[in-house]
Amino acid sequence: MPRGVAISELPEQLFQAVERVLDREGPSGLSGRAITREAGVATGLLYNHFTDLDELLAMFIHDRARAFVAHVEALSSRTGTGTVVGNLTEAATAMAPGFTVIFNLVMSRPTLARRLQAVVGHEVSLHDLEMAFAAYLKAEKQEGRVAPGADAPALSIALVGAVHHLLMTGRLGMMERVVTALAGSLGVEHERPG
Repeated sequence: MPRGVAISELPEQLFQAVERVLDREGPSGLSGRAITREAGVATGLLYNHFTDLDELLAMFIHDRARAFVAHVEALSSRTGTGTVVGNLTEAATAMAPGFTVIFNLVMSRPTLARRLQAVVGHEVSLHDLEMAFAAYLKAEKQEGRVAPGADAPALSIALVGAVHHLLMTGRLGMMERVVTALAGSLGVEHERPG
């Protein structure tokens, strides 16, 4: 094992190794040995921090899902800038690569979905994404860039559902069109950048 690897950094180091192995070999290439070899650490370190490979993968998914939510929550800092459609499209599209990796990983390991639920519960969910999109839309409504009567929570549910569907069917090229269509009900179809 290379010296100088701080234990507190090890989980993120292993998560990054999981991503690289998945990119290179797909879900079938994942093993404790492949991940630790990629991370440049002894295999035993994985089991010092996680009970087994599924726990590592569940925590990896949890960590990346939290990052998706944080990215969408950051939309509120863009209130009044760019366009509402552009901001929503960028946030939705940015989730695509990670969302697809997570979906493929869970589908390839049937026991992982149950383990994920046991390890992280409902701490990060699609509901969190809905709330983050709704907070952004509410802020844009206060700026006058979204129609006063727009139902931000309902539109956020529709947006998250549409994003999920496009990711699962591999039609990311439709993202801006779908967001634009949904934005029509927000009263922003002819918006100009702020």
